Amino acid sequence: MAGRPFAVVGPSGAGKDTLLAEAARRRPDLHVVRRVITRPARRRDCEPFEPVSETEFARRRTAGEFVLDWEAHGLHYGIPDSIDRALAEGRDALFNGSRGILGRAWEVFPGLTVIHVTAAPPVLAQRLTARGRENEAEISRRLARAAYQIPYGPQVRVVENNGALEVAVQAFLDALQPESL
Repeated sequence: MAGRPFAVVGPSGAGKDTLLAEAARRRPDLHVVRRVITRPARRRDCEPFEPVSETEFARRRTAGEFVLDWEAHGLHYGIPDSIDRALAEGRDALFNGSRGILGRAWEVFPGLTVIHVTAAPPVLAQRLTARGRENEAEISRRLARAAYQIPYGPQVRVVENNGALEVAVQAFLDALQPESL
């Protein structure tokens, strides 16, 4: 039996990386995809990603090494084809995606379930400031984009991450079992 694909999306600061890490810790059977990003690695990054140059990213895209790729905030993001192997092995696979690529993602992965992680604007602002990656103007732009709507339907699960981490983690784990919701 093939594994199930999950796209984890939501505004910057909603806590996607934290929830992905907790899900992987509690469910070692999950395959959490390590994105490829044209961003230098920093010690404060919560997300484990593969940093590459723009030249290397372009080479890998041309070679067909990404099942999905996009550009956002001046960076290039890629979901490597390792996700296909995990799914073929019967493992559920989660990737940190972008709300703007969901149309393509649903084409690439029929049956894709989307987990939309959200948080209130004041919570997002506090988290973005604390991570220290963006200046005030960049944070304002990210907060304005936080209201970006995605098409909701039976394959979209919403996880509110405004309060206690344990509550959000449990909601996230529950969203990985869409047949039970």
